[in-house]
Amino acid sequence: MRALRATLCGLTFLATLAGLTSPALAGAKGVSGGTSAGAAAVPPATTPATPAETTPAVTGGSTTTSSTPAPVTKKTPHAPVTARTSSVLYKGPVYEKTETGAVVPYVVPPPVGQTNGETGGSIADLAAATKPELLVPGSSARYVNGLAAAPMSAPLAVQEIVWAGNQLIGLPYIYGGGHASFVSPGYDCSGTVSFALHGASLLSTPMDSSEFESWGGHGIGRWVTIFTNPEHAYMTVAGLRLDTSSADDPTNEQGPRWRPLRPANAGFMMRHPTGL
Repeated sequence: MRALRATLCGLTFLATLAGLTSPALAGAKGVSGGTSAGAAAVPPATTPATPAETTPAVTGGSTTTSSTPAPVTKKTPHAPVTARTSSVLYKGPVYEKTETGAVVPYVVPPPVGQTNGETGGSIADLAAATKPELLVPGSSARYVNGLAAAPMSAPLAVQEIVWAGNQLIGLPYIYGGGHASFVSPGYDCSGTVSFALHGASLLSTPMDSSEFESWGGHGIGRWVTIFTNPEHAYMTVAGLRLDTSSADDPTNEQGPRWRPLRPANAGFMMRHPTGL
């Protein structure tokens, strides 16, 4: 009897344990992140696919819903390096960047001495005076009173190239000028290009035309392109040409100066400052 009673008590105890592992308790474990064999046997419910335009995006640990497409970065078009016409006429607004950094309307100084009909001022005055830092709206450099005005939308380095090139206007062509030092009474073709690039801190030592063949990046730049071969070098900056040669320039002015773009640039390797 005692043995039978012990057996019955054991069966009762096992039944009690079975009740403690009822489906209700298994469900409670599932809510708290636990698992059960019964739950694993039930296939998960199928969730409808979320439309692409409302797909939740997880950012920084939080879930957000966005229907706005990613912005498209607009690339700056390449500045032209050729032109069908030699006209550089410009009648739009011109501004000057002062020493304090203010941008004010530019007032053309009156000509003094023997005038140069193309520039409106004397050649001696252009060579002696510190040139103003001219600016024009848009993305193209403009020819203003013998100088180049840099485009306002161009990077600062491009503007500094333009302003440095202006400092050479009126100086004579001297073979080898600008190679022993950036400071020279006159400049040759590659000396002119070197000086302009140095003005934007892109070149620390003057280079000759052959050295420019392997300088910077290959091909046409977005803002600046250098045309070079073993005999000659010149550059275009935002649509104007800085050159000591009067080729394709109806004024036939000599020495380093801004000129119209050429109709073609055959015979030259094209290089450009990296990033420009």
